[in-house]
Amino acid sequence: MQTTIQLHDKQFVPYIDADKIASSITKLAQKIQNDYQDKNPLFVGVLNGSFLFVADLVRQFDGDCEISFIKMASYEGTSTTGVVNELIGLKENIKDRHVIILEDIVDTGNTLEKLAELLEKDKPASLEIATLLFKPNAYQKTFPVNYVAMEVGNEFLVGYGLDYDGRGRNLKDIYIIKE
Repeated sequence: MQTTIQLHDKQFVPYIDADKIASSITKLAQKIQNDYQDKNPLFVGVLNGSFLFVADLVRQFDGDCEISFIKMASYEGTSTTGVVNELIGLKENIKDRHVIILEDIVDTGNTLEKLAELLEKDKPASLEIATLLFKPNAYQKTFPVNYVAMEVGNEFLVGYGLDYDGRGRNLKDIYIIKE
C-alpha cells in the first residue's frame, strides 16, 4: 500500500487495506448467501462506485442470481450536493423479485432513499441494501441498511471504486484525506 497518494489538489493516506476489504466482503457474501439461497435475487449495483464491490460480492454468491446496474449521482468534489439524479435507469422487471441494492458507501442516505422510492413503485417481493461502507453517524434516513461489510467515520474516502472527482477508483486499497 502506498503511503501517500495525490489526487487533484488533495493528498490521501492509507485507511483500509485490500485484505481487510476482501475478508469483509467474504463475510457479507456469506450472510447474503444464507438469507437468499434459492431465491434468485436481483443484485442492483449503483454506478459508478460500486463496480468493484459488485464484482467481488457476486463472484462469491453461490446460487442463481441476476445482476444489473443503475447510475445515480449526488456528489461534487468531496461533498454531497443534496440533490440525487438518476442518470441510468433499471430495465429489468422487478415485480415480485428479491432485490438487493449494492452500494459502495452509504452516508447521508439521500441516494439510497431516492433509489428505494423508485424501486418500491415496481413492487419487489423484498428490497434490501448491502453496502461495502456505512457511515452510521452521517446517516439521516430511516430505510434499514441490513447488510454492512464495514462501518466507517464521516471522513472522505477514495479507492476501491470510491473517487475524488473521477480519480482514485482503481486503487485496490481505501485511502483517507491527509490531515
